[in-house]
Amino acid sequence: MYFVVIALFMLILPLASIAAEYSWLHTSADLVVLTGKWFAFWGVGMRLGLAGLRQAFNPAFTARDIFEIEDERVHPIVRELGFANLALALLGLLALLPGWATPAALAGGLFFALAGWKHVVASERNLTRTVAMVSDVFIALVLIGYVALIALRAP
Repeated sequence: MYFVVIALFMLILPLASIAAEYSWLHTSADLVVLTGKWFAFWGVGMRLGLAGLRQAFNPAFTARDIFEIEDERVHPIVRELGFANLALALLGLLALLPGWATPAALAGGLFFALAGWKHVVASERNLTRTVAMVSDVFIALVLIGYVALIALRAP
C-alpha cells in the first residue's frame, strides 16, 4: 500500500490534476504554474498530511518500516515529526489558493531535498527507504525547479 500511495501522490495525481486543469478546464495558467500548484498540493499537502497523520497516530510504521528501528523509545520523536509534517502539509494544501503555491513549493522542496539527501547518504537502505529516497529527490527537483523558474520570471 505504501508504494501505491507514493506513486499516486508523487506522480499520478499531480499529472492528472495538471492535465485536467489544462485540458478540460481550459485554464489560463501555464504549465509551470500548474506544475507548482499541483505538485505542492499533492506532494506536500496530501503526502505529508497522510504521513503526518500516520506518524502521529502510528509512529511504529516510520520507525520500523522506514528506519528499521524497533525501539519504542523513538515513538515520541516520530510523533513530533508527524506534527511537523502536518504543519507543512497545511501549507501544501493552501497551494490551491492564489499566491500560496510558491511558498508551499519552497518549503516543501527544501524539506524533501534534505530528507532525500539523508536517504542518499544512508549507509544501509531497505526497499521502503529506497522508495522514500527516490520520491523525496524527485519531488524536491520538481518543486525547486518550479521555484527557480518562477524566480527567473520575476521582474
